[in-house]
Amino acid sequence: MRAYALTALAKADIFEIWAYIAEASETAADRVEQAIYDACGFLAEGRSRGHLRPDLTNRSLRFWTLTRYPNYTVVYRPDTSPLQVVAVLHGKRNIRRILKERP
Repeated sequence: MRAYALTALAKADIFEIWAYIAEASETAADRVEQAIYDACGFLAEGRSRGHLRPDLTNRSLRFWTLTRYPNYTVVYRPDTSPLQVVAVLHGKRNIRRILKERP
C-alpha cells in the first residue's frame, strides 16, 4: 500500500465523524473510520482514481466517495508525495465553503 498523509484538518474531520457515529455505536464508528483509512490507501495506490469537481473548487483536488459509506467523501491532492488528504467530509456539509477555508 502506498503512503498518504492526513492534514491536521483531515485528522480532525475523521475524529469528528468517529465521535458523531460513536454516540450511537463505537463499533460502527470504528468500521467507518477503517473504511476511510482503507480508501486513503487505495487512492495512494492510484492517484487518478478520484474525480475532479469543478462545481466545488477550481483547485486540482480530487474527490472519492466511500463505496460502503457513500455519505462520506475523501478530498485529496493527487500531485503530492505522499498523497495528501485535505478533508474527509459528509456529503450534506457545505463542501464548497469548507474547501475555500482550507489551504
